[in-house]
Amino acid sequence: MRAIGIVLAGGSSHRMKELVQKRAVAAMPIAGSYRSIDFVLSNMSNSHIQKVGVFTQYNSGSLNEHLSSSKWWDFGRKQGGLFVFTPTVTAENNYWYRGTADAIYQNLSFLKNSHEPYVVIASADCVYKMDYNKVLEYHIDKKADITVVCRDADDLREIDRYGTLKMNEEFRIEEFEEKPIVAKSNTISCGIYVVRRRALIEMVEKCVSEDRYDFVRDALIRQKDVKKIYGYKIKEYWRNIASVEDYFYTNMDFLKPEIRKYFFREYPDIYSKVDDLPPAKYNVGAQVRNSLISSGTIVNGTVEDSVIFKETYVGNNCFIKNSIILNDVYIGDNTHIEDCIVESHATIRANSYHKASEGIEVVIEENDRYII
Repeated sequence: MRAIGIVLAGGSSHRMKELVQKRAVAAMPIAGSYRSIDFVLSNMSNSHIQKVGVFTQYNSGSLNEHLSSSKWWDFGRKQGGLFVFTPTVTAENNYWYRGTADAIYQNLSFLKNSHEPYVVIASADCVYKMDYNKVLEYHIDKKADITVVCRDADDLREIDRYGTLKMNEEFRIEEFEEKPIVAKSNTISCGIYVVRRRALIEMVEKCVSEDRYDFVRDALIRQKDVKKIYGYKIKEYWRNIASVEDYFYTNMDFLKPEIRKYFFREYPDIYSKVDDLPPAKYNVGAQVRNSLISSGTIVNGTVEDSVIFKETYVGNNCFIKNSIILNDVYIGDNTHIEDCIVESHATIRANSYHKASEGIEVVIEENDRYII
């Protein structure tokens, strides 16, 4: 493909609450065996983008470990590859990334040392499948300076946390607002952009020279009357993970057969780092209904409408319903968990009861683990 990829994976979200205390949003576990960033990296790989830069910052330990090898996504090994960039103190600069434009600017050598004419920029906190080749072809046909992937919002009540845009009959963007209090349109940006590499370098350098550091607000929106910016509208599944509720319902979507088929049975595939674990084990008396149970998990109790991640132990007479249990959780006997997200490496003592009184409850337990 005639493009390189940039994945913005350095952000945090206060609306994710306790879930981002020890990991980046891009490292959030999804659908039992995946991470949020796996979807954008798989899209890059499936679109034959062989050179991808990932910009990490906040709580990046587990994310960097996940990205330790490019082989899982089959990026170029002799030409191209997967490059992970974190903020670096230099003689000229001692700042962390002050925004998305600044993250690109601090790693501008990645762009300058590349030869591909185009750049695909995408966020790492979205779950979707996309062929970026189609967006690039559209970008070239329109002779656009920038192309923004967009879609109609599913929930109008949360439209104020997205960038909203208005397009004319030719799909050229005429209005673009970032997280407006009162939205004038229900068309939202998906955080995916195509731009010519040299133009991106010029835009980022200009932004930072003016002490402006956000790519959308300071480069895109300010240029909308100067540059030819077009929208590429999609209708396929797309979800952004920006809150506890978003995360919960995104995982719950994978309990729907049509969603699982779309992501895991239809080409192209979604790839992830593979752990060498045995298959899930269901002991005598275990009952599982409409749930995802990951490898390395042992189930003794009852699990309904839930997603259980890797290496979890569910004790005798436990009842788990409408919940997400993250990696390496020990759940003692006679425990009831409903409408909850249980943080990874937690130990839930026997005879515990957790049920959200309102919304979704995040359960964090750091008890000593006794296995009899």
